[in-house]
Amino acid sequence: MRAWSELFRVSALFSVPGDALAGAAAVGRGPGRGTAFAVGASLCLYEAGMALNDWADREEDAVDRPHRPIPSGRVSPAAALGAAGVLTAAGLALAARAGRPALAVATGLAATVWAYDLRLKHTKAGPAAMAAARSLDLLLGATATAAGSGTAATARGGVDNVAAPAGSVRDALPAALVLGAHTYGVTAVSRHEAQGGSTAVPLAVLATTAALGTAVLTAGRAGRTGTPGEHGAARTKGPGEHRPVRAGVPGEHRLVRAQGPGAHRAVPNQGPGEHRVVQAGGSGERLPVPTRGLGAHRPTRPHHLTPADLLLTVFTGAYLRTAGPPLLHAALNPSPPLTQRAVGGGIRAMIPLQAALAARNGAPGSGLAVMALVPLARSLARKVSPT
Repeated sequence: MRAWSELFRVSALFSVPGDALAGAAAVGRGPGRGTAFAVGASLCLYEAGMALNDWADREEDAVDRPHRPIPSGRVSPAAALGAAGVLTAAGLALAARAGRPALAVATGLAATVWAYDLRLKHTKAGPAAMAAARSLDLLLGATATAAGSGTAATARGGVDNVAAPAGSVRDALPAALVLGAHTYGVTAVSRHEAQGGSTAVPLAVLATTAALGTAVLTAGRAGRTGTPGEHGAARTKGPGEHRPVRAGVPGEHRLVRAQGPGAHRAVPNQGPGEHRVVQAGGSGERLPVPTRGLGAHRPTRPHHLTPADLLLTVFTGAYLRTAGPPLLHAALNPSPPLTQRAVGGGIRAMIPLQAALAARNGAPGSGLAVMALVPLARSLARKVSPT
């Protein structure tokens, strides 16, 4: 049993479910039946890739890592290859239960996994292939969730409370690219874990990690902060007429059709220092008319931190704390043990990154569920290496 646990690197398995949950959050839906099928498919395809990886590297591992299950004789090459095939078939079958779109994404994911292990791993395209696999895994969760919820599905309720209608799978692309970029860096470092010797790669990946954390944090806060100049449309009393109306945010205004043909006037919300612009009848001249206040405009109300902001900050901080220090140590001393530790840290850092992506897209409950996997992954990593 321990030999198979090492072959499958079960401690790294906890980095997989968050892909589907982050994908579901990115399309504005709560986890459902389709999400569960996506998680199951992802787990099967991930473990298929692990078994296939050791089968493909059995000769190299016999020299560099003879303690691995296949070169040590604890698992036969045929058994490892057979397990990879069975798990791939199981993953595709589970994805098919979530619908044809999910099956299409899972097929592309399985093809990418097999291509990486059998052909691309030791080429320059290796990190890009692994990044594509992780991005596709998140998109699998998004596609399966969207298909399972139906086209008319709306936002989550309860803990993951999103007030906007559910989006399309394309809305999950930014999150998929962030996760793919992180995976690219981890894979680039892993190419040196057997012999070590690279300082530049860990440093570059460390900078990328900091940039990704900053991007997730700032994008999440910006998404919850109102942007001046946006407005909605409300129907006026006259047939065919509309007026854009802003919510009660300082400095905003509404546009109301005036009595003359084609004339409009901008009427502000109630506040000191605001004004309205009235279009003169027929001349096209606009005249500012102050309202209720003399002089200065009212400043924009500052954005206050919400519980979702705090969770996003905590998750992002955990991501940086998990991935950053091992990368710095590997850059200062690029020995095989420290490089392997940097790879392990990068794998474990995917969990808080997935949680941050879920929280950024309005699903703090999903983020908390993903973060609950961290202690399990850390505990199991002491017994079974994730690399």
